[in-house]
Amino acid sequence: MPHCIIDYSATLVTKVSPKALLNAAYIGTLNSQLFIADDIKGRLVPFQHFTSGTSQQDFIHVVIKILSGRTNKQRKALSNAVLTEFTKLSLSSISLTVEVVEIEKYSYSKMVN
Repeated sequence: MPHCIIDYSATLVTKVSPKALLNAAYIGTLNSQLFIADDIKGRLVPFQHFTSGTSQQDFIHVVIKILSGRTNKQRKALSNAVLTEFTKLSLSSISLTVEVVEIEKYSYSKMVN
């Protein structure tokens, strides 16, 4: 189920490949041991225009959307596992954040054709 949405400054493409970003989210999510491999989804959203306070500091912000029902401890472990994988990319001068967001089970619908 988890949807890993990676917002990032487009200027990072000279420092790291999009595939490496997706892989970091995937491996971190898998390492949390909360999900099976085939259920992990990822997508990238590059931003051409952005600010961070008064600067143009590169950033990566990962939002992991999961169905409700996990404990605070599990959500924190997921966040930490994903952050750990992104730190392995050895990027410097970057703001790196991970957020776990719950999707209410009762309002979530899915169809696969």
